[in-house]
Amino acid sequence: YLVGVGRADCTGPVAQVPLMGYANPKQVGGGLLSRLYSRAFIVAEPQSSKRVVFVSIDIGMVSQKVRLEVLKQLQSKYGELYRQDNVILSGTHTHSGPGGYFQYTLFWITSKGLIQPTLQSIVNGIVKSIDIAHENMKRGRLFINRGTVENSQINRSPFSYLENPESERNRYSSNTDKEMVLLKMVDEGGHELGLISWFAVHPVSMNNSNHLVNSDNVGYASYLFEQEKNKGMLPGEGSFVAAFASSNLGDVSPNTRGPFCANTGESCDNPQSSCPVGGAAMCMAKGPGNDMFESTRIIGQNIYLKAKELYEKASQEVTGPLSSAHQWVNMSDVSVELNATHTVKTCKPALGHSFAAGTIDGVGAFNFTQGSVEGDPFWDQIRDQLLGEPSNETKACHKPKPILFNTGEMTWPHPWHPDIVDVQIAAIGSLAILAVPGEFT
Repeated sequence: YLVGVGRADCTGPVAQVPLMGYANPKQVGGGLLSRLYSRAFIVAEPQSSKRVVFVSIDIGMVSQKVRLEVLKQLQSKYGELYRQDNVILSGTHTHSGPGGYFQYTLFWITSKGLIQPTLQSIVNGIVKSIDIAHENMKRGRLFINRGTVENSQINRSPFSYLENPESERNRYSSNTDKEMVLLKMVDEGGHELGLISWFAVHPVSMNNSNHLVNSDNVGYASYLFEQEKNKGMLPGEGSFVAAFASSNLGDVSPNTRGPFCANTGESCDNPQSSCPVGGAAMCMAKGPGNDMFESTRIIGQNIYLKAKELYEKASQEVTGPLSSAHQWVNMSDVSVELNATHTVKTCKPALGHSFAAGTIDGVGAFNFTQGSVEGDPFWDQIRDQLLGEPSNETKACHKPKPILFNTGEMTWPHPWHPDIVDVQIAAIGSLAILAVPGEFT
């Protein structure tokens, strides 16, 4: 293959900017702990114009707005070389990056609108990292390896996991995915270029009381690997690029000591994640360190050490053709065959009461609890008065989930929730990368 790697700063403003991830309006940036980077990797077939771009960015998640702006800039620079189908943009999912780069009203509530400097910094950083990778293309080889990472994650909703059929649970040795997949890149002469590691862990070692912009545990793993390989260079400098990208981290917490009541210190590891005094708002996971800074370092180091071991031993070469595909899917109108006789259809998006409860990594507000299957007349009445009652169709479709916000039916002043989303797949030989907008378990 021809291989190119690049890295560029995408930090943007760090003071007085709402952070993206915990959806807590009080969590506003008050400084910088670590800079945020976009890390780009291009793999191309030497004899054809086929190529695949994978970019891992130190942000909460990629918005359609960011994606469309990036593709527009790439098209004006490179024509049809980098397109909707062969450019994958992936957020590391840090909950300590700036917000305000979405185009849907729901995300504007906590970020207090669209924040143009944040959006521009992210888009410019992504495009610059791709430019650098594009300019550095050279003949190279890819190697893949995989292994198990221990002591770095717990299932943040173990009671929900137990609702899965036993036959399904029996296929796995754990209630989280502990496997790390690592892609190593070297040039023809064996000179090291970079790596992409995929491992399921939420970058929420820094909790929602944090006000410093940072890339959390996976960003610290990138920092350690790049500092080791780019000897004598400052962070963010040097040719070696190490991305620790997100995977199926939806139910995975790095706070390995589990959930405790902030006021009494007792465990709140129960189906509702609720404390005897103060309810769910007092329940918060912690560990493995004594504070969130130490926890971030410990988890980041664990991930880095495993990646280093897999990187050094990677010997299985990735060869074969490149291919990519992209599709827009209207998620509010998908037919699903349950069995030979029954077909059902998806419907407009809506947020349930449990959404407001948050998780053990970042608690919600008021008296909402996880796993609730009944609404609360008080909140339902306020919703009906302020935002309008959900339609019977939406209620029936989401049942047994009680609807708190019927976001799919709310269009003022702009649509509240996306219903048409991107899905992508890119194949590099035997490695397939799925790009899907969601937190998968």
